[in-house]
Amino acid sequence: MKNQAEEITAIIEKGCRFEGNLSFNGVVRIAGEFTGSIFTNDTLIVTDTAVINADVHAGVIVISGTVKGNLRAGSRVEMKKPARFEGTVISPNLIVEEGVIFHGETKIKDQV
Repeated sequence: MKNQAEEITAIIEKGCRFEGNLSFNGVVRIAGEFTGSIFTNDTLIVTDTAVINADVHAGVIVISGTVKGNLRAGSRVEMKKPARFEGTVISPNLIVEEGVIFHGETKIKDQV
């Protein structure tokens, strides 16, 4: 796998707030606040400082921050400590680290 920093195409940094619909190619990292919807066939990274209230459709979703909404992943969803999640996850693969707070429902699908 390539260096993650080389792959990142956009960043919503800590202290930034974004409301609306976000669609992108490549890897986007969110460290700030986001409200709305996100669509990509690629990768979304939610850092531990992020607060997200959105419906997300992505190839890969990696969460370390706070997310409330519905997640639909084509490949996988990873939740890493200290993530806090509330909502529904639909994905062929779900990885939840010990220490993650998960309030919601999961639906494991072969293809999404």
